[in-house]
Amino acid sequence: MIVEALKEFGTLEAPGDADNPKIIGWQEELEAAGLGRAYAAVYRHDAIPWCGLFMAIVAHRANLERRTERNPPRLYLSALEWASFGISVPKGAAALGDVLVFKRKGGGHVGLYIGHDASAFHVLGGNQSDRVTISRLSKQRLITVRRPAYRAQPANVRPIALAASGSLSVNEA
Repeated sequence: MIVEALKEFGTLEAPGDADNPKIIGWQEELEAAGLGRAYAAVYRHDAIPWCGLFMAIVAHRANLERRTERNPPRLYLSALEWASFGISVPKGAAALGDVLVFKRKGGGHVGLYIGHDASAFHVLGGNQSDRVTISRLSKQRLITVRRPAYRAQPANVRPIALAASGSLSVNEA
């Protein structure tokens, strides 16, 4: 999933009332694949929180075999719905490519584990400072770690220790 996510790195939400057609296109792609029925004709503006949408398009594109257990949750726009994706992993065992679900004021946030330092996870996600980027999120905010349902787990799925750099993100909305 990391490879698919990196293809979208830097995608930026449009300022003001404008919408980035690429972000809106993700929803259209999911609808065309039959995965976005719950949000058909609803998600048409990138001002609506889109971290779950970003994760849904990444999961969809990485699911080359179209296995139902690798599909995004039905209500994928809600970051907290990602707590049911894949298989549960102990919080202390997060590894490269795992889906991390966080709490935040007003809701949740979801992204992919890239690494960790002593106090934070380094997360590749959408709608982080209105773009697809890597941000540091406090380990204290973590709700759950979910791993895609691999048939054979890739060898690179392992914890990655990183140096702490940059400030902690406090609200990804």
